[in-house]
Amino acid sequence: MDPRTLEFIADFICGDNREITPIYRTGSELTRFFSSAGFPKYVHSGGTRKWWTLDVLKLMHEYEIQLVIKRLASPREYGGDQAKVKLALDTLNSILSVEGYRIIIENGDSKVEKTGSTFELTKDEAKEVELKPLPIPDFAGLGLESGICEVLESRWREAQLSMDNNIIIGSIVLMGSLLEGMLLAVMQKFPAQINQSKCSPIDKKTEKVKQFVDWSFSEMIDCAHDVGWLGLDIRKFSHVLRSFRNFIHPYQQMLCGFNPDIDTCKISWLVVQAAVTDLTAVVKSNKNFFN
Repeated sequence: MDPRTLEFIADFICGDNREITPIYRTGSELTRFFSSAGFPKYVHSGGTRKWWTLDVLKLMHEYEIQLVIKRLASPREYGGDQAKVKLALDTLNSILSVEGYRIIIENGDSKVEKTGSTFELTKDEAKEVELKPLPIPDFAGLGLESGICEVLESRWREAQLSMDNNIIIGSIVLMGSLLEGMLLAVMQKFPAQINQSKCSPIDKKTEKVKQFVDWSFSEMIDCAHDVGWLGLDIRKFSHVLRSFRNFIHPYQQMLCGFNPDIDTCKISWLVVQAAVTDLTAVVKSNKNFFN
């Protein structure tokens, strides 16, 4: 499974967000959960619950992860509480859709099924999404390069304002530039990590990885996914946003016959919010965060 999917599952197991998870689990309860799922060897002995849980999932084969998921959806895990079971199914199926799986309850037992298709966000589906603007992230609290935080905050406000006022092309361009700026800021903070990506662009003259200023937006997206900063779904949709942003050039828009509307903006804004959330988590979880 994609690393980001595993992280979502780890979040679900820990249960910190009670709006989308039915149970909060302490360290000892995490141990008990894995034992109930058939893995008594995993014993939480301290440390951050989420990262410990994620490390456990990374050690598992896919069929073992399926056993964990089945336990997460099992009515037995919630004492038969129908509301909790429904919440578990709704959240887990949202997480698993990007991997082409779903989980159902059949004869009182949970079952993982292959759906044969992965998640795609179309315009018609986007219309059904209640897009609640996220508050401006605490860019200043991420320890990024001096001065860039103010610019990112400003672009976030302007992108939201432009979309609210149906300024279509302007909002898409701002969203693309915001994502590119956030990617570059995180790259600057952790250069060793991103330079180790097998996708890192090589300067033909020096035969070394290019200076970050010479990277294309596309190369940033691919490398961020390769090192685990962005999930596969976010990588895919970020490339779509990148292509939209190129229509800042009037002739490019004319030649392609591209006529975006407010739904295009909504899809793009979802992508940016998800990507920034992923990148923020990367900074906060990195051991060098406070350096």
